[in-house]
Amino acid sequence: MITLQLPQVPVPDAVAALIGSQLPKHVLLAEVEASNQAYLIGLCRTPLTRKARETCLADLARANKTLAKHDPRLIVRAGGAS
Repeated sequence: MITLQLPQVPVPDAVAALIGSQLPKHVLLAEVEASNQAYLIGLCRTPLTRKARETCLADLARANKTLAKHDPRLIVRAGGAS
């Protein structure tokens, strides 16, 4: 089976607002939190920031739990906000 790798296209703000208005508020907040934590995890690379990284991972797991309950495809990975 051949799969095509489609380039990621930026979503206009009006479309993102429309999509966001269709989600429950707690899911939308969890998505924002998961994206922020995934970004912060990338900043905590040294051994001195291990405690901060563990806190970010815990917050990401908590947000992903809410997202997965709504739709498993919304889960954010720690490697990036995708």
